[in-house]
Amino acid sequence: MAFITKKDRSKERFSLLLLDLEEHYFEQHTAYNLTRSELNLDTSHIRELDGSLKICSKSVIFEPDDAVQPILKIPLKDCKGIATLEETVHNPFTESKPACIIIETKQIYLIKEENVVAPYKYERGETKVTFQLEAPGKTEDVVQMLLQLHRASCLDKQGDQTAMVAAILQSRLARTCFDKNSFQHVTEIPHMECVAEMVSPLVTNAGHICITDCNLYFQPMNSYPDSVVQIGLHSVKRIYKRRHGLRPLGLEVFCTENDLCSDIYLKFYNTKERDELYYYIATFLENHIVECTAESYMLQWQRGHISNYQYLLHLNNLADRSVNDLSQYPVFPWVISDYSSTELDLLNPASFRDLSKPIGALNTERLERLLERYRDMPEPRFMYGSHYSSPGYVLFYLVRVAPEHMLCLQNGRFDNADRMFNSVGETWKNCLEGGTDFKELIPEFYGSDGSFLKNLLGLNLGRRQGGGRVEKVELPPWASDPDDFLEKMRLALESQYVSEHLHEWIDLVFGYKQRGCEAVAAHNVFHPVTYEGGVDCDSIEDPDHKIAMLTQILEFGQTPRQLFVTPHPQRITPRFHNLSATPSLSSSELSPVSPSMESFEDLTEESKKMAWSNMNKLALQSCHKIHKEAVTGIAVTLGGDSIFSTSQDSTLKMFSKENGLQRSVSFSNMALSSCLMLPDDKIVVCSSWDNNVYFYSIAYGRRQDTLMGHDDAVSHICWRDDKLYTASWDSTVKIWKCVADDISSKKRTQFDLLAEFEHEAGVNTLDLSPAGTLLATGTKEGTLTLWDIANPLPLNQLTCHSGKIHQVAFSPDSRHILSVGEDSCLAVTDVQTGMLIATVHAELEQRCLCWDGNTVLSGGMSGDLSVWDLLSSKVIHKIPAAHSGAVTCMWMNEQCSSIITGGVDKQIILWKPEY
Repeated sequence: MAFITKKDRSKERFSLLLLDLEEHYFEQHTAYNLTRSELNLDTSHIRELDGSLKICSKSVIFEPDDAVQPILKIPLKDCKGIATLEETVHNPFTESKPACIIIETKQIYLIKEENVVAPYKYERGETKVTFQLEAPGKTEDVVQMLLQLHRASCLDKQGDQTAMVAAILQSRLARTCFDKNSFQHVTEIPHMECVAEMVSPLVTNAGHICITDCNLYFQPMNSYPDSVVQIGLHSVKRIYKRRHGLRPLGLEVFCTENDLCSDIYLKFYNTKERDELYYYIATFLENHIVECTAESYMLQWQRGHISNYQYLLHLNNLADRSVNDLSQYPVFPWVISDYSSTELDLLNPASFRDLSKPIGALNTERLERLLERYRDMPEPRFMYGSHYSSPGYVLFYLVRVAPEHMLCLQNGRFDNADRMFNSVGETWKNCLEGGTDFKELIPEFYGSDGSFLKNLLGLNLGRRQGGGRVEKVELPPWASDPDDFLEKMRLALESQYVSEHLHEWIDLVFGYKQRGCEAVAAHNVFHPVTYEGGVDCDSIEDPDHKIAMLTQILEFGQTPRQLFVTPHPQRITPRFHNLSATPSLSSSELSPVSPSMESFEDLTEESKKMAWSNMNKLALQSCHKIHKEAVTGIAVTLGGDSIFSTSQDSTLKMFSKENGLQRSVSFSNMALSSCLMLPDDKIVVCSSWDNNVYFYSIAYGRRQDTLMGHDDAVSHICWRDDKLYTASWDSTVKIWKCVADDISSKKRTQFDLLAEFEHEAGVNTLDLSPAGTLLATGTKEGTLTLWDIANPLPLNQLTCHSGKIHQVAFSPDSRHILSVGEDSCLAVTDVQTGMLIATVHAELEQRCLCWDGNTVLSGGMSGDLSVWDLLSSKVIHKIPAAHSGAVTCMWMNEQCSSIITGGVDKQIILWKPEY
């Protein structure tokens, strides 16, 4: 109902909804409707009715000033004659009467008699209607205009009619231009001007667009409903390109963050002008608005920062769904299946609809009948003959608050009383059992305004077969009134069950099960014309066929634009064991902690949250320049007493904050690439460009062992549970069995190769999931691969960067992997599906990072340290020139309360968040 309540014009009798679909309103004139017994010299019986005469492309409409009188609509195709009637008199001393317009017609619509919204009445039979303009000098021009439009309406072919009207429209627009006297400020500088149409549900209105350095203006050709619409560019919050009639011609502008309805929806006559205006506004906004993607909203939803309702609204918006376009109205799922119980149990899974199936597949018997027909059907085949969303379905739900829209859609009639939205339970039952009813819901079912369930306007919607009048909608027994019904619908949408399964419905409507073989397997195949790209209207040469196809597309319903091509990840819900996760993912990755550990982990989590919430208050503790080349790795003893670092100068250094540099060790004459501390605090492990891994004993101050494991430089190492993980530029990652106690006590250690993971390019980085069962690797060519430690075959693989990946890191909950690369992007990948769900573009290349799943601390090529909020894709804090060159490595303790960074400037810097 957002499009109804956005601008209340309930006091106005005339609206564009009185026009036919695709009809244009050209101009209006103050006029009188003259009624008399016969057209002769006797003027004593003439009755004048003051009003306004509207000239439209398919009709003439007269709106009387007296609201009791009906609005007259005369279809031009029903007219037999249109002429100017000069009043002549025999008495030379009597002043001549002004000219009149006389229309001979065989049908007149009578609308809003007594100012009541009701089905149109008809006067059939040959009739003459006479109008006199208040400005008689315009009479001849109006008659010529009507004759031209009448000729168009009488052409045999619909395509020819449409083409002639379009030519008339474009000619009128070309003869006028935007009136710059409408500028809000005289100093405004125009950027571009073009013609377009303003779109609202079921109607469009042509006019001129002008955009300046301050404002966006739309000036309707007919000055209706306002002489100019003005939107300040500084107030714009969101803009979206839209498909309109399956063509990329639409642009929608929002000045609010979460409102369903936009401030203006424009349809252009060519894509180039649409795109120019879009990019001008986007450029203007780039400093104070973030263009969110489906992936960024997915990340916010997954982590519970936006509700299921908000997420569905965002997806609808991104998939071209708009409340201004009833053929692409936002679509929401039925989530409740119980409409008969007296109490609604939202803890019982049986109360909910199976969200993994489309409406048409919920009833097994009906589905089998549909599949039989589908198998026997010639190509192109489809399972469902109607869609889950169309203008008729939207107005089926909203007829009580949008009756004029329904009358416009259905040529002045309401639907049969028994087919109207009479009962929620009956509607659900018909969606389950009906042979052609597969409709989903609309956002209003999860909103806060229940007026669409009441008959507050007192509309006469007819009588049902049982004799009862159609009044308010019958609610389920568990709802006491419309407000209670909507509240329980909202609770159901945000419930645990729906949160755990909503991704399955998203796969069907917006995702990878929308089309192709996955759609066939999911019984989710609709008519080909409903899909984006299913029909190219511009390639249809026959104008009649083209118009028929466009009409079918607009009235039948359209499938949303596909947003995801891989399975949508599940929402992360508190204390939830993900039973539907990929089988190869260990359950320990996703299980809640054991009760005995809860209190300890809660304290640890609180300290981590506190540290990350203060990450924008990093304070420098000390600086140490102890290397001759760039620092490549940092390792710290458990107590934090000793800090070890490796460098491209081939040395391992040991130092402390109190005593400074204590040791310097060189293993070879080639660079060391990384280092780590074994759990017993006795051994430091270093990887080298000389293809080896070195084990340094802190107690003995010497190299304890060497692992010659690769054919090229060892780029990165990890350790977990007596296993060493080595990544190399020889395109492999290897897992070695090596017991920490053995390394500490023996001179020579047995290194057993447990597994080898092959890549197509040199491996630059790797990371282990917190539970140690998953491995993520990043290559020099930008490929991220997810591995199950127990299986040498990749779980998921995608190229998420256009250059070398510098670092990959699992989130603490193992749900996501963050990577940074040469392409200056931060990329978030979903572990369960392997889907790239967010890409954040940094101004400069980022080299290293730490993160808590939401907030990122990264080091860049310029030496800056940046704190990112991934959900808003923004830098919330920056420490410029923390290093005088690129930040190359970063270490953070388990409590996230101590940070150490190393850089190309040969420095190691210690940081601490200030509380």
